[in-house]
Amino acid sequence: MLQQLLQNKKRVFWSIVLVFLMVLIRVFEDQLFYDPFLNYFKGEYANMPLPPINIYKLFFSLGIRFYLNSVLSLFLLYVIFKDTQIVKFSILLYMILGSILMISFVFVLNFFGEEHKMTLFYLRRFLIQPIFILLFIPAFYYQKRQKP
Repeated sequence: MLQQLLQNKKRVFWSIVLVFLMVLIRVFEDQLFYDPFLNYFKGEYANMPLPPINIYKLFFSLGIRFYLNSVLSLFLLYVIFKDTQIVKFSILLYMILGSILMISFVFVLNFFGEEHKMTLFYLRRFLIQPIFILLFIPAFYYQKRQKP
């Protein structure tokens, strides 16, 4: 195991750098992105009304954050697997899933906001966190192991 790590020093280094960049996005989210839900969901939000929202700024901010996390995730997939087919397929998945999540988030926010706070919470969570990479890495690893 240690020999494999030593042979793949470059891969390990770039993987750590990319994960660190994702962590930096999370650490500086208050300064980088407009998101009135950051503090709202940290508090006792079940009994509070939704905060005032500029829907256009929020949509743009969530989109930029999803895009940044997606790009870093795609680079991470390439570093780990060195397979452009996996990256191309992942780009398609990110585009489809990101579009569905953004449309769903805005739809729920505009039409069902107060009644579906938990739905907003989870849709937003998928948009602002690089959760898909946690699904893609094991899935592609398993797929690679299954090929003869």
